[in-house]
Amino acid sequence: MSAHIQKPAQADAGAKPRPNIGTRSLRGFLRVREASILVVAILLIIYFESSNSNFLTRANLQTLSQFISAPVIIACGEIMLLICGEIDLSAGMVFALAPFIMYFAHNAGIPLIVAFFLALIGCGAIGLFNGFVSVKLRVPSFVTTLGTMFLINGFTLTISAGFPVDTPTNGLFTFLMGNSGFQEIIWAVVIVLVMHGALRNTRWGLHTISVGGNLIGSAESGINVTRIKMGNFALTGALAGLAGILEASRIGSTDPLAGGSPMMFLAVAAAVIGGTSLMGGTGTIIGGLFGGLVLGVLQDGFTIDGINAFTFNIIIGAAILIAMVFNIHFARLRTRGRF
Repeated sequence: MSAHIQKPAQADAGAKPRPNIGTRSLRGFLRVREASILVVAILLIIYFESSNSNFLTRANLQTLSQFISAPVIIACGEIMLLICGEIDLSAGMVFALAPFIMYFAHNAGIPLIVAFFLALIGCGAIGLFNGFVSVKLRVPSFVTTLGTMFLINGFTLTISAGFPVDTPTNGLFTFLMGNSGFQEIIWAVVIVLVMHGALRNTRWGLHTISVGGNLIGSAESGINVTRIKMGNFALTGALAGLAGILEASRIGSTDPLAGGSPMMFLAVAAAVIGGTSLMGGTGTIIGGLFGGLVLGVLQDGFTIDGINAFTFNIIIGAAILIAMVFNIHFARLRTRGRF
């Protein structure tokens, strides 16, 4: 009888202890794809605040938001393209062109709000052209957009004669477009939320993921692959144009040398650091926001810490690599069920 009573006790002793609520919550958090890059961002913020007490002041947070906003807005489009297996290298040049389209349209007597939408339509048309050449003519998007990158840059310099111009102003419109305060980052967050919802909860977003994950299977299942890819090219062009106009409105000046390749690479880096695969089929808009946050914190933090300009890019590059390794390591642990 006593032996019979001891068996359950032995079984209980051999059982693995059940994780407590805190451990389960932590594991649940780390299973989220965006979690690892968010952890990196938080650690960087803690580090820079400890090294300089001015980091989290209102004035510097406003500066930080300006570092983040434009790359994140462009990244939203680049993420959609990367997911469906494409890329747009011309987005940084579209960023610089859009304010000039708005400027010349407004100077021709067109109301500013109409000129704004004409600029966005023009930028979307550039994206659509990229999509047509890449999808219809079957030229790799890397090559297509590399060519249009130089074309747009040359066109912008030609129409501007290489000189900046004052950004048109119009009271409420200019205020909403981000000429002061935190409007630019508000635009970025709103766009991220809208694009995140579109990617996860709409047919367009699900088809984008499907096209990137299995192109042939998607076409055979009836998905219009051409429409999905060309639409995402047009979307990327329009978002790049919007980011350029927001930046020009905030600064008050439209510079033909603004943005360019560095802006595009920051957007792509934000997307990839945030968890979007360069191989297509998977990506996250929220991750792109966190990736942009990491890059912005690094840029702003090193600036206020007085890092030598000659070594700035070295540190940024190393930090990006470290963030990527950290992100990939967590992804592998999630795949193996460690969290």
